[in-house]
This record gives sequence, structure tokens and C-alpha cells, in this order.
Amino acid sequence: MITVTTNSLKKGTFIRLRNGWDAEIFDNMKGNTRLAKVYGFETEIGSVYSHDIVAQLNGIGGQVIARVEHTAAQLKCQQFANDLYSSLR
Repeated sequence: MITVTTNSLKKGTFIRLRNGWDAEIFDNMKGNTRLAKVYGFETEIGSVYSHDIVAQLNGIGGQVIARVEHTAAQLKCQQFANDLYSSLR
């Protein structure tokens, strides 16, 4: 399977999030967060962590066409978030 980075995902690309929800990228930015229209309990537009993007899809509910690789900075952000949330329990 091919791989892509979160920074290469362009506006209009369909993605799958770590929690299983599908979304559509709504910006062309790079970094630790991306703007996306998320199809979850409700459909809404908001920021998602780049480290929560796991796959590129060929449409909402579609087949996975690429696995997502994360940068070192995004993995560091993920570790920070995991440490922060685990300390709140």
C-alpha cells in the first residue's frame, strides 16, 4: 500500500481518523492541526490533530487508497497529548 504524509493532503481530500470517523480536508495548511469537515455523531467543521489522520480514502465511506505517515513533530505532539490526557484520569 502506498503512503502519504499529512502535509501532502490537499483541500478536498477524504480521510479516515483514528477513531474511525471519515472527514474531508478543508485547508491546504501543514503542521500539527488541520481543518476538516468531520462526519461523526454530527457533521461539523473544526480542527483535527494531524496525528489522528490514519488513511486517505477515495470518498466518504470509501476504500483506503493510502496509509498516512506522520512527521517527527506530529509524533511528538501525539506523545504530549497522550501524556496530558492520561494525567487527567
